[in-house]
Amino acid sequence: ALKAKRGVKLDIELNAEDLKGLVLEYKDVYKRHGQELPQDPWVQLTMGIDAVFRSWNIPRAVKYRQLNKITGLKGTAVNVQAMVFGNLSQNTSGTGVCFTRNPATGEKKLFGEFLFNAQGEDVVAGIRTPMPVAQLGEKMPEIYKELVDITTKLELDMKDMQDCEFTVQKGRLFMLQTRNGKRTGAAALKVAVDMVKEGIVTEQEAVLMVEPRHLDQLLHPMFENEKAYKPSVVAEGLAASPGAAIGRLVFNADVAEEWHERGEKVILCRTETSPEDVGGMHAAEGICTSRGGMTSHAAVVARGWGKPCVCGCEALRVDYKNKQVFVDAKDGSTINFKEGDWVSLNGTTGEIIKGKQPVKEPEMAGDLAEFMGWVDANRRLQVWTNADTPEDAKVARANGAQGIGLTRTEHMFFSTPQRIAAVRRMIAAVELESPAAAEALKELEQYQREDFEGIFRAMDGLPVTVRMLDPPLHEFLPHEGPALTNLCQQMATELGSTPEMVHSRLEGLNESNPMMGLRGCRLGIVHPAITQMQANAIMEAAANVIKAGGSVHPKLMVPLVGVLDELENQVAILRAAADRVEAAKGVKIPYQIGTMIEVPRGALQAGKLASVAEFFSFGTNDLTQMTFGISRDDAQAKFLTQYVHSGILARDPFDSIDVDGVGELVRTAVERGRATRPDIDLGICGEHGGDPTSIAFFEAVGLNYVSCSPLRVPIARLAAAQARISGKATATE
Repeated sequence: ALKAKRGVKLDIELNAEDLKGLVLEYKDVYKRHGQELPQDPWVQLTMGIDAVFRSWNIPRAVKYRQLNKITGLKGTAVNVQAMVFGNLSQNTSGTGVCFTRNPATGEKKLFGEFLFNAQGEDVVAGIRTPMPVAQLGEKMPEIYKELVDITTKLELDMKDMQDCEFTVQKGRLFMLQTRNGKRTGAAALKVAVDMVKEGIVTEQEAVLMVEPRHLDQLLHPMFENEKAYKPSVVAEGLAASPGAAIGRLVFNADVAEEWHERGEKVILCRTETSPEDVGGMHAAEGICTSRGGMTSHAAVVARGWGKPCVCGCEALRVDYKNKQVFVDAKDGSTINFKEGDWVSLNGTTGEIIKGKQPVKEPEMAGDLAEFMGWVDANRRLQVWTNADTPEDAKVARANGAQGIGLTRTEHMFFSTPQRIAAVRRMIAAVELESPAAAEALKELEQYQREDFEGIFRAMDGLPVTVRMLDPPLHEFLPHEGPALTNLCQQMATELGSTPEMVHSRLEGLNESNPMMGLRGCRLGIVHPAITQMQANAIMEAAANVIKAGGSVHPKLMVPLVGVLDELENQVAILRAAADRVEAAKGVKIPYQIGTMIEVPRGALQAGKLASVAEFFSFGTNDLTQMTFGISRDDAQAKFLTQYVHSGILARDPFDSIDVDGVGELVRTAVERGRATRPDIDLGICGEHGGDPTSIAFFEAVGLNYVSCSPLRVPIARLAAAQARISGKATATE
């Protein structure tokens, strides 16, 4: 207001009398609140310190900690130091910020800005336009040379790119602070590689300089400039599957497939997705939904295929009838998109962006390839992948995967409408004891055998861990519409019954709590023909690849085991199938049988289970749910965020493993399993297998491998190397 009254734009244009008057106005503010501005400097200092402490809980600070996942801290610190002034004169005083290297590109050149006759806040507030710090060399050459010398020494001493703040007071340089500078993924990689070549850091130290999030930026297709598109962001949801996707909006899976076949790039937008949508989901560049969490159908399928996905974006209102979507913007307005409109998705940030934004593809070459060589030389943990198709397996191998830690056989059923129909017929036939059950199982066995042959060939002798059918059967069945009508009519004919009677019996398959119902090994025990069908398909596929000159190493995994007898029951079926195939094909298949540790009782009984199981794979998603006694989707929607914000939990236990609870079960199972079978192979195939914090725990507890999605394999490789290096450093301290 004072600057407007005086007709000036900058603080420095106000004279001494103006500032004296402003001080009096501020004192009046105190008086209006019944207080006096303290004149005792010690009182002023104490109040200043208290103000910094209180700033810990202001909304901005809270939001910053949430975004950067800073948890478990109780407050901030205060640094008290003497002031220097950059606003004492026009030509001999000023202030600036500089980086020892370019934080966007990593170029080795002093990068930053400087303002004459200013304080630090003036540089960051954007009120005045600063000049590039290099121009200081022309204006104050001696000061610039001193600045370069000091920042160079700081970088050599700190062994990292530095972010420095400095002030010049009447021709004298003062360094205010230095810290390791924030940087982009591209800059992080270049700085690390260059500093090794310059002899500043070792290869091990360079590995620790690149954060997993930096690698994530480098390895997914990404937008060329995320800042440039910010004005076009129309909504935000859950960042369910990372990467950049650009396409034309469609609202129907069949339309997505049709447009894809004619060469169109599409984004599939749905209220939520179901197995009927998988064809369109596969054809789409990316997927967005208005409902659903991080484990919803859309999220799980998208991550498995490496497709960018934004889920649970409640601002979207999809109008299927008129082929359009309404977006409730934050400013209260409503934005309308119609079928065919161009949109972009950022699956890494959860942003939905208007228009066609430019992207660039990643490359595993040059500095990145050299850096990843250092990574692999410094890790002990192997990194495997979760892959359900030959295409997934090829991507994972290209990213450095050393095996498959989880193949979810149920996902294979979703690849085509014909397979969905076949699995539904099989489920109905088996559950309703139809005379056509054997025929339905045989049809599925053929599909599975073809898929496994493709995966075995793609992995070329590397281990492939196949989980037997796990989800409750009713989740595969249609709930309404033509698909349900056709299934009921088909089964009625086979059973000599009526569609209404079949429908009634199928409804009886629904469970109140399916997560703890008829699934996993329980399914194979109640319906042994399903386990036998899958075992036949796996073993015949392995035998066919071997006979064709290939190499295979299948690992058959029995899920959800809590009792030794459950495991023995399923192992007997699996070994019988293997014996039959080996005898019929005349080959020896180098297979192993193990179990998933995902039930707390299974972890506690690991010593007994290891007498039968040749390997354990920890399914930490279900193990976390059962240990906490919560449903992931419900907990994340209702209260987990509040738990983290209020400090009840340091972090979401589904993002990073709960070391004290779930981790203790893992540690117990490792110790008891190895006591029985010292050479037992131990891995983890839950989503925690791609989380750097969790990987550090798995390194410490002594697992043999972690398994994650194909696109997160390089990130897991980096995290495993960093955990190994940090663990060695801790052990020598």
